[in-house]
Amino acid sequence: MTTDFSDPVLDTRLSLAALAQALHADGLLAAEDLERTKSAIGLKAHPLVFIAEQNYRNAAMPGAHLTMDMLLKWLGKRVNQEVYRIDPLKIDVAAVADVMSRAFAERHRILAVEVHDEEVVIASAEPAVRGWESNLEHVLRKPVRRVLADPREIMRQTTDFYSVAGSVRGASSRGKESAAALGNLEQMLEIGATNEPDANDQHIVRIVDWLLQYAFEQRASDIHIEPRREVGAVRFRIDGLLNTVYEFPAQVCAAVSSRVKILSRMDVAEKRRPQDGRIKTRSPNGDEVELRLATLPTAFGEKLVMRIFDPDVLQRSFEELGLANDDLQSWHDMTAFGHGIVLVTGPTGSGKTTTLYSTLRELATDQVNVCTIEDPIEMVESAFNQMQVNHAINLDFSSGVRALMRQDPDIIMIGEIRDLETANMAIQAALTGHLVLSTLHTNDSPSSISRLLELGAPSYLIRATLRGIMSQRLVRILCSNCKEYRAVDLDAWQQLTDPWKLEPPEQTAHPVGCEQCRNTGYVGRQGIYEVLVNSRSVQAQIVQHIDTARIRETAMDGGMRTLRLSGATRVARGETTIEEVMRVAPQIDT
Repeated sequence: MTTDFSDPVLDTRLSLAALAQALHADGLLAAEDLERTKSAIGLKAHPLVFIAEQNYRNAAMPGAHLTMDMLLKWLGKRVNQEVYRIDPLKIDVAAVADVMSRAFAERHRILAVEVHDEEVVIASAEPAVRGWESNLEHVLRKPVRRVLADPREIMRQTTDFYSVAGSVRGASSRGKESAAALGNLEQMLEIGATNEPDANDQHIVRIVDWLLQYAFEQRASDIHIEPRREVGAVRFRIDGLLNTVYEFPAQVCAAVSSRVKILSRMDVAEKRRPQDGRIKTRSPNGDEVELRLATLPTAFGEKLVMRIFDPDVLQRSFEELGLANDDLQSWHDMTAFGHGIVLVTGPTGSGKTTTLYSTLRELATDQVNVCTIEDPIEMVESAFNQMQVNHAINLDFSSGVRALMRQDPDIIMIGEIRDLETANMAIQAALTGHLVLSTLHTNDSPSSISRLLELGAPSYLIRATLRGIMSQRLVRILCSNCKEYRAVDLDAWQQLTDPWKLEPPEQTAHPVGCEQCRNTGYVGRQGIYEVLVNSRSVQAQIVQHIDTARIRETAMDGGMRTLRLSGATRVARGETTIEEVMRVAPQIDT
C-alpha cells in the first residue's frame, strides 16, 4: 500500500522516506537508489529538491533522470493537483503580496500566484498540508485553488515578491500626503518633483537592485520606466517584445528614476531636457554588464530607458548571430577590402551595433588602427580607439571623422551617417585609403543608395567608394523543446515570398509554449540578412535619378536575397515562423 499524499487526515509535510517509497512502488526509482535515500533521512532539504538534485535515473524510462519537472508531474497526478510554473513576468506582485502576510506564507511554505474575483490560486509543494486553507478562505472571502510548484521557486519568489512589495509600500508611504494634493497636470509635475521619496532611501535602493537583477535573469534587452498620472509602469523588452513587470506609485517611479540617474552620474536636478548616461555593473552570475541610459521629459515626469549590453555578444561568432553561408562570405569579402564604405542598415534594435562590433573585433589586429566615433559609445572595447559625439562642444560625426583622419587610422567606424557633411567625410576617408563602416536607417539595402543620393552625395563618388550594404532584422527563434510541425500554409508562404516564387516546404514549425520558453514558444533571436554587393552591374545602376527596384533586381541576379527570402529560408529550416518574418521584414514594393 502506498502513501496517499493528498489525504487531509495526514496534514503533514512530505517525508523523504514516504516519497522515495512511493516512487519505487510506481517503478520510477530503482531499488539501489531507494537504499541510498535511507542514508539521507533527517536532511532539512525538501524531499522533492533532494531527489531532483541527486540526479537519480528514471527506472521507467531508460536514459532519463528524475528531474524536478518529472517529479512534479508524477506527484500532481497522484494528488490530483495542477502543476504550476511560476513566471514572475505574469504575476501581479503587488496583488499577490496583499493576499497574505509574508510570515504566513513562509510558515506554511505557500505563495499566492494568481488573484481573481472568483478565486485565489495558491502554489504549494506540500499537497497533504491543508490546515491553512480554511483560515485563508475565511479572510479572503473567496475559495482557494491549490497548485503544485517547485519548492525552490516558491521560496525564492516569496523572498523577492515580499521584499519588493514591502520596499514599494515603504517608499510610497512617504509621499502619500503630497500625492493626494495633486490637482492638475502642471501641479503634479511641480509638486511631484519635490515630494518624491529620497533616491538614496533604502527602499528605493532595494527596488533598483531588484529591478536590475530581475532584468538580467529574464534576458531583457531594455528596461522601460514610464511615469503616468497615478502609477508608473516598468516594462522589460524580451526577445523584441515589451512585457509589463510592475506598476509603482507615481512618486516611487520618480524616485527610482532619480536613483538610476545618480548611479549613472546624470544631473539629477535637471528634469526638463533629455539626458544620456551609462552604468557598468555585474549580473548575478558575475559577468560584467553595461547599461546605456536615456531620459525623456514627458507629461507626467521623466521616462527612463536602460538598454542592456551583454559583453558576451562581442565574443559570439557570426554563425551564432545568424549570418552564415553565402551571406557571411559576401560580408567577409566586403570588409576584407583595405578601403571603401560598408554600410549596415535597419531600424533601432535590429542588431546593427552587434554586427559592427563583432566585425571590428575580428578586424582589430595588432597591425591595424581601429578608430570609432559614436553617439554614444555603446560598448567599451579595449581593442578600439573610441570617441563619443559631444554636441555641447560642437563635436559631431563629421568633425569627429575629420579629427580621426589625423590619427593615422586604418579602419573607421562612424556611428551613423545622418547628413551630407558626414556622408562627404566618409567618402573622403574611403577615397584616401581607409575602410569605413557605418549605419543608415533605411528599410532595405537598395534604398540605402537612394538615401545617400537624397543627402546630396554625388552618384559617381558612391559608385567609386561603396563596397556593399547589409540590411538586417532580428526574428524570434522557436523553442526547440516544444515547437511542432504542421503542413505548410500555402497562402501565407506565397505572401511571404511574393513576388519571387520559392518552393514551399512540406511542413513548417509553429510555437506551442512550454516551461523552458515561459509558454511563449520562442527562445532568443537571430538575424535575417540582405547583403548587397556593389558589383559592376549594380554600379551601372547608380545614377542621379536612381531606380531602386532596378537595383534590387540587378543585385538579386547577382545572388542577393531579400530580407523576406532570407527569413523564408529560416522558416523552411524550422527555426522561425512565417508570421514572425512578416512581422519584422518589410514588404517589397515592385
